Amino acid sequence: MNWILKSFSQLTTDELYAILALRNQVFICEQQCAYQDLDGVDQNTLHLFAKEEDSQQLIAYARLLPQGIAFKEASIGRVIVAQEQRGRGIAHQLIKEAIATTCHQFNTHTIKIMAQVYLVSFYQSHGFVIDSETYLEDNIPHIDMVLVQSVQSISM
Repeated sequence: MNWILKSFSQLTTDELYAILALRNQVFICEQQCAYQDLDGVDQNTLHLFAKEEDSQQLIAYARLLPQGIAFKEASIGRVIVAQEQRGRGIAHQLIKEAIATTCHQFNTHTIKIMAQVYLVSFYQSHGFVIDSETYLEDNIPHIDMVLVQSVQSISM
């Protein structure tokens, strides 16, 4: 599995299609949530994804947002592992890669996210702490979480 990082303008049409198809499959179809995925943010973010080495099929994805887009802090969003790839530890690899890349690319040690409530313990296992009350986002319970990395842990 290779991790790929691209800006919106660097994505090929096939990569963009695969990303949007996976986001649609998971966030709209699987979670049965009608929401506006194309939110005008993709063009100003970095796209981190992994493809299956043999088939080149997209298996994991996260959108990395610089400071000032979703929050005053940098952020990670649209965190996805393809359904058939779950249970193999890929989500943990993805979030570790997303944290390190966000800190490096946006020269920060603080990351804030909007987490679906059922994933709170997953994010806590990576150092995020709860930073808000629970609220509904697209009719799904969410909670803001923040991660403050020490300078030493970023450089490792």
